[in-house]
Formats: sequence, structure tokens, C-alpha cells
Amino acid sequence: MTTPFLSVRGLSKQFKPAAFSSGPTVTVLKDISFDIPRGEVVGLVGESGSGKTTIGRSILRLIDPTAGEVMMGETDIARLSPAQLRVQRRRMQYVFQDPFASLSPRMTIGQILTEGLDIQRIGNRAERRIRAERALELVELPADAFDRYAHEFSGGQRQRIGIARALVMEPEFIVADEPVSALDVSIQAQVINLLRDLQVRLNLTMLFISHDLAVVEYICDTVIVLYLGRIMETAPTAELFARPRHPYTRALLSAIPSPDPAQRQARQVLTGDIPSPANPPSGCVFRTRCPFAIAACAETVPPLREIAAGHKAACIRDDILAQ
Repeated sequence: MTTPFLSVRGLSKQFKPAAFSSGPTVTVLKDISFDIPRGEVVGLVGESGSGKTTIGRSILRLIDPTAGEVMMGETDIARLSPAQLRVQRRRMQYVFQDPFASLSPRMTIGQILTEGLDIQRIGNRAERRIRAERALELVELPADAFDRYAHEFSGGQRQRIGIARALVMEPEFIVADEPVSALDVSIQAQVINLLRDLQVRLNLTMLFISHDLAVVEYICDTVIVLYLGRIMETAPTAELFARPRHPYTRALLSAIPSPDPAQRQARQVLTGDIPSPANPPSGCVFRTRCPFAIAACAETVPPLREIAAGHKAACIRDDILAQ
């Protein structure tokens, strides 16, 4: 069996109440485990509040996980000292959701792109500019963007700059956190096609976070479905979209619009809102919205178990998984 490029085991994250607050400790991730093979794109999907961004930021140590391992080869990122983490950051980068908020308006694009190189002490000033201009070329922006400011660019161009900022470090692994959700629909396809092309050309390994299942189907090799900080289902993309097993996954997929009336399925509407992580349901966290929930669902936390080759789901009802 091939060793995965990135292996996450038992990842959990709790947020403690603020100082002088009597609020409860909130668990937003619970025992998350998955692998990302080298050169592949793994999609992380789920509703807002499911913990997708927390996973991405915990993996890269933008926030510290409460428990668990994040293994990149023989290195456990979760346990690196600040000095060790600084070196490791050359291998992993983050593309943020909001291209307007993630770029400083007071810095030129050149300063934004070379900031990481400066911190890592990579090359001299001329060499850093060459790398920055090469990154701009990769994202199909002109070299003269180097001396301009973020406000001079459109939203789609700003996201390309955000991607270039990640690529300039020549990373092996990228977390792309909802990279097109803040863009106009007409621009989203361009940026997604660019990301897919770059991933193939540069042999990047990627965690792609999104709530848009149509985008995930297009760009990802494997999909992980997350709900209230727990994995509900995971499978190769084609398998998941052809035969979703978990009721939550089926509800998400049924909401995807189809231009072909013959392929449209009856929509499975989720009632209610996702519960607060401060007060999660007992047993299966999805049971309060699941149309197939039974009494036992309130008592048993369903394990994530393999139901077909490479296909896992967390549900105690074998009859539902078999459908």
C-alpha cells in the first residue's frame, strides 16, 4: 500500500470560552481521520458550520488542534515547534476564501508575493522578483502586476494573486478554502479551471474545501462529507456521486440542479438548521434532521466503517446504507 502524502488521525479541536466567560468548551471537530494521496485533490464538503475551514487551518497550524496527528511523511505537523513549523511552511500553503480581505491594500502585489520569501530568507531581492513574476505568469497575470496594488484588480484577478502568493513558495501541498465562493459565477469556472490545470502541471497535492458539490465533482479525486465536525461519508468522487449511501450526502446531492429533466431526482429537503456545536445531539449528530432516524440513533455514535472498497459511511442502519 502506497504511503499517503498527508495522513490525518484523530484530529479534534475545541474552543475554550473567552477569559472571564462562563460559557462551555465547544468541540468543533471530533476524531477526524483521512488520507490524501500524493498528487491528488481531496474535497471537503458540508454546510456552513460543519468545521471544514477548521480542518484546513488545523492541518496547516494556522490554529492549533486540540488532539490528533497530521503526518506529512515522517513529520507530525501538529507537534512541531514554532521554529520547525516555519521551515515546514515552505511545503504547504493556503488559498483564502475572500480575495478582497486576504490582500493588504497598503502593499504592492510584488510585496505581497515576496513577503513569504523574505520571511523564509529565500534568494536575494532580484531572485525573489523573478520567482514572483514566474508565479504571476502561472496564474495568467502580466509581470507588470508586480508594481500595482490590489484595488486595481477585479475579484477574479485578486484570487489569482492569492493563488500566486501560494505558488511562489513552490509548495507541495495547498489548502484551497472556498476559493471561488466569493466570485461571480462567470469568473468561478475560469479560476477552477486554472486551479485544476496548475494542480496537474505542478503535481500539487490539495485539500479543496467547498460547499458547491458541482465544483467538487469536477476538481476532486475523493470527497469527504462533513457534518457538525464529524465525517459522515467518504468515497472516490465518481462512486460518491453515483451511489451516495449516507442520508446527509443524498440530501446534499439531491439539491444540485440538473439541466436534464430525465436525470433530476426528487429533492430530499433537510428540515431545521445544523445544531450548535456547543450543544450537539447525542448519538448520531445528524439524527435530528435525518428522515430515517430511529431511537437507537440517539444512543449510539455511528463509527465510520467501510461499506465498499474505498467507500466509508457513518450510519448504524445497514438497510439505509444498502439502498
